Amino acid sequence: MTSGMPRVQLSDGALIVSGEVTPDTVVSLRNEGEKLIRSVSGDLVIDLDGLVTAHSVVLSMLLCWQRLARQAGITLSFRGVSGRLASLAALSNLDDQLEGFGPEAVHPAH
Repeated sequence: MTSGMPRVQLSDGALIVSGEVTPDTVVSLRNEGEKLIRSVSGDLVIDLDGLVTAHSVVLSMLLCWQRLARQAGITLSFRGVSGRLASLAALSNLDDQLEGFGPEAVHPAH
């Protein structure tokens, strides 16, 4: 995946995040993701395989999505987590709060 404008889309029970998330783009991406989360009725996987960025704003967005999902009774899990993003979550003591961020789940290609 090459860097580009970040996108989020719902496909086959997964919320797919791709592109480069920056402090300038995170708010619109977060809002779009929240709309999509509100549209589902079951558990949801957040697929981060196409994400180019490992930045604290990404963790903030994912925590916001997780909070919204919990309020709606939806369980979120994460897949395709890059090693860099997992390391950032661990350094921030957030890896235990985000299912799929443990060392056993980190995507080897990242």
